[in-house]
Amino acid sequence: MSATRENEIREFLQRCGWDDARRRPIPGDASFRRYERLEGPKGRAVLMDASPDHEDVRPFVRIARHLIAVGLSAPAILAGDVTRGFLLLEDLGDDLYNRILDEGADEGLLYRAAVEALVELHREPVPEDLPPYSDDLFLFEVSLVTDWFMPLAGLEISRAGRDDFLALWRDLLPLARNVPACMVLRDYHADNLLWLPARDGVARVGQLDFQDAVAGPLTYDIVSLLEDVRRKISPETVEMCRAHYLSLMPHVDPGVFATSATIMTAQRNLKIAGIFSRLLGRDGKTAYQRFMPRTWALINDSLGCRHLAPLAAWLDRWIPPQARRGVA
Repeated sequence: MSATRENEIREFLQRCGWDDARRRPIPGDASFRRYERLEGPKGRAVLMDASPDHEDVRPFVRIARHLIAVGLSAPAILAGDVTRGFLLLEDLGDDLYNRILDEGADEGLLYRAAVEALVELHREPVPEDLPPYSDDLFLFEVSLVTDWFMPLAGLEISRAGRDDFLALWRDLLPLARNVPACMVLRDYHADNLLWLPARDGVARVGQLDFQDAVAGPLTYDIVSLLEDVRRKISPETVEMCRAHYLSLMPHVDPGVFATSATIMTAQRNLKIAGIFSRLLGRDGKTAYQRFMPRTWALINDSLGCRHLAPLAAWLDRWIPPQARRGVA
């Protein structure tokens, strides 16, 4: 961090009355955002440092306030300087799902609560100012596998091959969209959920990393939660969660839901294979390569759906099974 940025942080904290707090870095994610935990006379808070050159904190503020308004737990915004990219946030603690599950927390309890929080969100009208999960965005995301994974894996592709890939996805997306639309948080998984047992109902599930929310198919976040490349969830918990979701959303057709969810599994995980490759090739971040075997395993599992037969054939042509692995 530059000296100029550090001085801006100190000025911001002074304006907020937190300049005498102790500061401790919090491990970050794959974004350009930085986080620090503050502890001082006013208690605890979290500083988000998001340089305006790379990030815009205003969507985070809007989505956080919406989530809180509908009864979910997101960090309250204590103070902010959106021009410089600083937010002072409520500290929701350290009990990330991934950590406490590794320590023996009840998987069924936590995932059932996460599903109920999603249902609460999905029952709400979609905010009018929420950008759409457009076909162009979906197609850009899946193209990350052709544009980043394939070159790093030593795989060549023709322009016609890439065009065929996008064309088959244009045919698949209407099937994915047969379910109702809702607010899609896009990274709803165990690394971004906190367990807050002192709170009641759906507020027990703390929400993080939601600033990229869009309006799109309600299956997307269920897939993100249950088909998590970072964590293998027991088949019993996955089956229970899907059944529980559908029981709470009786207007959603189970067959249409299943087709949409399978397509979203393939789409999301092809995107992730591309993102992890981009993090390696562009940013030199190797840590995410450890998740690539599970990422490809989830993609392969989805290919049994008859609607994905064209995708399965395309992959066999351009990314054969032996190439579906990490690139580091």
